[in-house]
Amino acid sequence: MAIVEDDIERVRAATSIVEVVQQSVALRRVGRNWVGLCPFHAEKSGSFNVREDTGRYKCFGCQAAGDVFKFVQEIDHVDFGQAVEKLASRSGITLHYTTGGEGKDRQRRKKLVEALDAAVEWYHQRLLTSPDARAARDYLRQRGLSGDVARQFRLGWAPDDWDLLSAHLRKEGFAADVLNDTGLAFANRTGRLQDAFRARVMFPIFTDTGEAVAFGGRILPGSTDPAKYKNSPETKVYFKSKTLYGLNWAKGDVVKHDQVVVCEGYTDVIGFHRSGVTRAVATCGTALTEEHVRILKRFASRVVLAFDADAAGQGAAEKFYEWEKKYQVQVAVARFPDGKDPGDLALTDPDSLAVAVDEAMPFLGFRVNRVVTSAPLRSPEDRARVASRALAVINEHPDVNVRKLYAGEVAARVGLPVADLARQAETRRVVAVSDEPTNQPMAAPVPEFNAEFASISLLLQQWDDIAPWLIADLFASDVARRAFYVLGQASEADSGILINNAMDLADPEVRELLERAAVADIDVTPALVAFDLIAVAVRRTLAQRTRLTDPDEIRADRDARQKLEEIDSERTAQGAAEELLRWLVDRSS
Repeated sequence: MAIVEDDIERVRAATSIVEVVQQSVALRRVGRNWVGLCPFHAEKSGSFNVREDTGRYKCFGCQAAGDVFKFVQEIDHVDFGQAVEKLASRSGITLHYTTGGEGKDRQRRKKLVEALDAAVEWYHQRLLTSPDARAARDYLRQRGLSGDVARQFRLGWAPDDWDLLSAHLRKEGFAADVLNDTGLAFANRTGRLQDAFRARVMFPIFTDTGEAVAFGGRILPGSTDPAKYKNSPETKVYFKSKTLYGLNWAKGDVVKHDQVVVCEGYTDVIGFHRSGVTRAVATCGTALTEEHVRILKRFASRVVLAFDADAAGQGAAEKFYEWEKKYQVQVAVARFPDGKDPGDLALTDPDSLAVAVDEAMPFLGFRVNRVVTSAPLRSPEDRARVASRALAVINEHPDVNVRKLYAGEVAARVGLPVADLARQAETRRVVAVSDEPTNQPMAAPVPEFNAEFASISLLLQQWDDIAPWLIADLFASDVARRAFYVLGQASEADSGILINNAMDLADPEVRELLERAAVADIDVTPALVAFDLIAVAVRRTLAQRTRLTDPDEIRADRDARQKLEEIDSERTAQGAAEELLRWLVDRSS
């Protein structure tokens, strides 16, 4: 049985998160927040913030965050339902439960998994025995994936037909809605049930306990289908951010070696296993997420990335460092000869895979080495340029001692004084938005308390005071813009408070931003924050509007520049901001 949603919100509204947290943590009032030592990790100075008006907590040391229910779950080691029941009893609220809801959910999940398992077997037998799978068998044989390998990984073949799988599963007693909910089939325009996968080699995806939950399908060489891979959609049993291909086969060896190798694709995993490195897994069409790291930490403390970690680090390196600290894992990178992927090396040089794993470099060391070796060092200018680029990578790391050590290595390699680079790494200068741009693409940052961050925080805390001033074009940061969209959607929901609705809709990056914004103690006037955002957005847009020939557009831009001068005056700021906001809307429409 499940607790009625309205009762959950009644408990939330009746509960003071500060009072609940104070039962476990000594808090002191700092501005509008309550601050104390984090109960989830050891620290000497308080970084654990609690905000009563948003009902959230956030630790800026270990990144723990959530609402009052999550806090009780983590502190008392109970599930969500038990946390609600405990807080309801504290507030004297009687809870009501749905009839058989949880039982039906479990039954539904079982039926979906049974259908997927039946599909695994059907596709597999089709590959092994069907005449129409000959081309697939030949392809797999060329890739070294035939015979025992195909049987071990339960590889299959989806025939080039409309509904053979659907017809088979219907005869086995599976309803049409089950096939639709698993992503195995869909109703076409005529209402007929049609197979989702056709003419593809099938790679079944299992949970770490061996339950079939999804598929990846690959076309054969020569196919006219532009999509090389087709993957199952997320369903009630399949969540890409929580699923790792091959973990069901790899987990024993992962535990044995306290190490897991993370690849990009199914054939890479199989290549590692064929080469004797049986602790390889792969993400399922997504980047590595925090949820993946949380799962892997259950089995090992060392993570080796067997993909282009330099590309993964662009704009995401800080997450890797946070995960290393939060989950006490070590992230390293395997380097492969000639830029080949593990699937190819398993055929041509299988021993090199084990060597690459054994000689994996720390994540930061790999990225720094990539920078230093990517350009010649023929002149003083070359050396200074490479040192500057390497230092920018080094300074992403939060540990000052790590930064100084790597800075010393770079200095020795490029011929600069070690003390000079170490000093720059120690101060960890952060490049401002107004600094000269480089040729390297990078996402616009969302600093802790810039105007974009402040506006998101104010939307959570003083919606009516700032929302009328905001449009998406004001946000240069992609994450902040996505947060703005999420909050807009959440504000239209029928139940719950804004922050909880937003968390349900947010992706991991946006969720992390919202968690920080929900506890931020920002003492600023909402209108002034909005005016600042508007002025910056107008200047950004004007800089992009060159070589205009339309007299009306030229006149409009001239008026906008005049209004930019007026927005700095307290007497004319509001009127100028209104005019500039209209100008931005017109330019984006």
